[in-house]
Amino acid sequence: MSDSRAGLIEFKLGWRILVIAMFGVGINVNASLLYAFGTLVLPLQQAFGWARADLQAAVSFVFFGAVIGTQVVGWLNHRYGMRRVTLFSLPCLAAMFLITTQLTSSIVSLYICFALLPLASMGCTQVTWTHLVNLWFERNRGLALAIVLSGTGVAAALMPSISSWAIGRWGWQATFIALAILPLVLWPLVWRWMREPPQREQTALQIARARSGFHFSEGLRRPAFWLLTLGLSLVVAGVVMLITATVPLLRDKGLSAEAAAGVFGGFGLALVAGRAVVGFLLDRLWPAGVAAVALALPAFGCVLLGIAGAGDTALLVVAVMLIGLGAGAEFDISAFLVSRYFGMRDYSRLYGVHLGFITLASALAPLLAGALYRQADSYTSTLAVCGGAFIAGSLLMLTLGRPQLPDVVLSQ
Repeated sequence: MSDSRAGLIEFKLGWRILVIAMFGVGINVNASLLYAFGTLVLPLQQAFGWARADLQAAVSFVFFGAVIGTQVVGWLNHRYGMRRVTLFSLPCLAAMFLITTQLTSSIVSLYICFALLPLASMGCTQVTWTHLVNLWFERNRGLALAIVLSGTGVAAALMPSISSWAIGRWGWQATFIALAILPLVLWPLVWRWMREPPQREQTALQIARARSGFHFSEGLRRPAFWLLTLGLSLVVAGVVMLITATVPLLRDKGLSAEAAAGVFGGFGLALVAGRAVVGFLLDRLWPAGVAAVALALPAFGCVLLGIAGAGDTALLVVAVMLIGLGAGAEFDISAFLVSRYFGMRDYSRLYGVHLGFITLASALAPLLAGALYRQADSYTSTLAVCGGAFIAGSLLMLTLGRPQLPDVVLSQ
């Protein structure tokens, strides 16, 4: 069977998995709430009188909670199965979003809710969705992951405008109500479609590859695991700092709330495009080289974002899109490289640790962004730090070499 025909069969058999996984990635707290947060900063500041730097710190609590969630879900998936964990998690996430509408005048209530949301959301993290997709797709794994992870791009493109529109009509609580509806929409689709691939539809080689790779402890001992984790942690931390700071930065330049949200919408479109292009290239070229080029692009966006003025709309859009192209590649690269360099034998637990460190870096990033803003009363230092992180992360990808998995042994 030709590779092209086999690839089409993969998509024919696994298209439902792509649909629910892309939806699931988009509604996960790390995407939906993160991309809505920029539009919530000023309304929450006006409603409760909280300082902007203190509000920025709330995002860190999302990621601190996610650090725990990404570790726990790998073990839960191994023990109970991905489907059961996801079906339980989705209504918990909806309930937690509704609870967040009841914030008090103390910013501690915001921090507590933001820390609990990712724990409720752990069943629809990228650990689950990328594992599921990696099991269904072999020849077109990079492209399939790109399609699924473009769910964050859809969230980035839509959530700022939806949240801004809802806040303008019903107040800040409307954003959390809208976010609560999404998991309930996904639940029946997960119930109906979420399955691991039946072995009768797999070749002996596909079954063997699904079981091949390094054991958990072996993977952790390999230097490539930590080089990959460090490089992507730097890049993702830089992206998170810019995601939470870009809309306020654009407002400081003199753009209206609607104009700033419109410019930031280009981030989501570029994120989707970046994932598609990078996913296509990962299947065909040296993955680490593709990663290095893609992750360097946001550094140029930082430069443009720093020099452009309020009237330079086109330049601002290009800057945001360059950042979005790199951001679109990051988790596609992450999931693909972990599966290729370490295999599927212990993917959930290895990817959980990898994603845990990335999430920890993401948690610390808003704290650093808040401190930089407080010190300089501008975002100039933030742009410089992020640009340096993108360059460093890109260079670390070049140290990975070629994937060297244990030999695949076919069942007798």
